[in-house]
Amino acid sequence: MALEDYLLPVGLPLLLVAAVSFLRKPKAPFPPGPKPKPLIGNLFDVPTSLAWFTYTKWRKQYGDLVFFEVFGNKFLILNSLKATTDLLDKRASIYSERPTIPSILLMEWEFSFSFMSHTDKWREKIVSSALSPRRVHDMLNNMLTTPEDFLEHVEQLTTAIIMAMVYGYDIKSLHGDPIVHLQQDAIKRLSEGAIPGRFMVNVFPFLQYVPTWFPGAGFHQYFKDTITSVRAMKQVPFDFVKDNMRNGGDRQSVLRSLLELNETQGGSPEREQDMKDIAGVAYAAAAETTTATLMVSVMALAMHPEVVRKAQAELDAVVGLGSLPGFEHRSELPYCEAVVREIFRWRPITPVAIAHALNVDDVYEGYLIPKGTIILPNIWAMVHDETMYPDPDTFKPERFLNPDGTLNSDDLIIGFGFGRRICAGRHAADATLWAATVSLLATFNIAKAKDAAGKEIEIEDVFLDGMVSHPKPFKCSITPRNELTKQLVANINL
Repeated sequence: MALEDYLLPVGLPLLLVAAVSFLRKPKAPFPPGPKPKPLIGNLFDVPTSLAWFTYTKWRKQYGDLVFFEVFGNKFLILNSLKATTDLLDKRASIYSERPTIPSILLMEWEFSFSFMSHTDKWREKIVSSALSPRRVHDMLNNMLTTPEDFLEHVEQLTTAIIMAMVYGYDIKSLHGDPIVHLQQDAIKRLSEGAIPGRFMVNVFPFLQYVPTWFPGAGFHQYFKDTITSVRAMKQVPFDFVKDNMRNGGDRQSVLRSLLELNETQGGSPEREQDMKDIAGVAYAAAAETTTATLMVSVMALAMHPEVVRKAQAELDAVVGLGSLPGFEHRSELPYCEAVVREIFRWRPITPVAIAHALNVDDVYEGYLIPKGTIILPNIWAMVHDETMYPDPDTFKPERFLNPDGTLNSDDLIIGFGFGRRICAGRHAADATLWAATVSLLATFNIAKAKDAAGKEIEIEDVFLDGMVSHPKPFKCSITPRNELTKQLVANINL
C-alpha cells in the first residue's frame, strides 16, 4: 500500500510539529530516501497507485531501507528480506503495532484482526481452518461443465471452504445466495475504501469531522452505507448458526464451537461479540486472498505449458493417470510442490504487506527509526530480489529444486507476513492452493485460449491495484486431459 492509507491526522498543529521536526537534528541519521521539502515532506514523491513498483525502483537508488516523510508522518519501506526479518521478526516486540487508517474506522472494519493493535485480544482472534476435498471436487465438476467460467469457479471454491468452515453453511452458487452477497458487498467496499487516493479522508483525516453537506464530504454517505453492509455481513450468518443451535441442528462450525464454549463459561455477551467479529472477518481475510492466489495459479499454468507437462508427468508417475492426488501424496511430488512455491513467489497478491508501526525509537544499521514510524514491507521487492531469485520475472519452479530433483530448503512464503503479524490462516491457504492446483493438473489441460482463427490469445501479465492485487481478467482453455479423466471428474461426487 502507499502512504495515503496510513497518514495520521493533519492540520495546523501537525504542520508546526513538522516544522520543528524538520529543524531538529536527530541523534542518528534517518535511513536514506528522497529529499523532503519543508513542511510537506515527500508529499509529491510518493506513488498513489501500484506503489510496489516505485518502492522497488527506490531500492536501486537508496537501498534496502527507504525513509520518507509527509506532513511530519514518517514512513520506512523495507525492500529486503534481511531487513524485514531483522526488524519485524527479531524485534517483533516493538514492531507489531498497526497504524490507524481513517477509512477503516469510518467503515467499522476495525474489528478485523488485520488492522487491530497487537494486544491479547488480537491473539485470541486466531482461528484455523480445514480443507474439505469435496469442495475441490465441486470445482472440478464446474470446470468440466462450464470451463469458460473458471474464475467464478475458483472464487466459489474458496468461498465455500470458508463459509462451511466458519458457519457450517453450504453454498451452491455465488449467484443468488443472500449470505454470500452480503460477504461480497462488504469486502468490495473494504477494498475500494482502502485503495490509495480513493478517499481524501485518508490523506487528510481531519475531513472525517466535517459535516456531510461540506463540499467534498460525499464519502460520509459511502461509509454510512458500508457500515450497514458490514453489520449485516456479520449478523445474518451469525443468526444462521444461532438458529441452527436453538433448533437442534447438527451443523458443525468454528463459530458454533466457540459459542458452545462460551455457554459453558457463563455466556459472556462481550465474548459473543468477539466471536461474531472473528467469523465476520474470515471471508475478508481468507476467501479473497486465496481466490486471488488461485487465479495466479491458473494464469501461470496457462502461460507455461512446459510446467503443466512436467507436473502432469510427475502426477501420473506417482498417483496414476485417472486418479486424484491426496495430501498423502504431497511429499512424493517435489515438482508440484515447487510449482506451488513459485506461484506464491512469482506474483504475490499482497505486493506490499499491511503496515506495521514502531512503538519506540529504534536504531538499525546506524540509522534512527523514530517512534511512530509506519513500516511498509515491500514483498514485491523481496520476491524479485535477483540475488535470491535470478531472472525473477520468469515463472520457474526449478528454482526451488536441487540438482537431483529434491526440494531445496527455501520454503518460506514471504507473502504470509512477518513476526507476530504472520497470517493466521497460512496453512489453510497453502493447503487449498496445493489441493486445487494439483487436482486441476491431474485432470485438465490448462493452456492459452484460441480465437476463431485458431491463434492463441495472449494473457496480459497485468495486476490490479488494491489491498489484494488480482490478475486482470483473462481467458484460457481448460479441457479434460482425456476421456479417462473426463469420466473421473464427471463421476467424482456420485
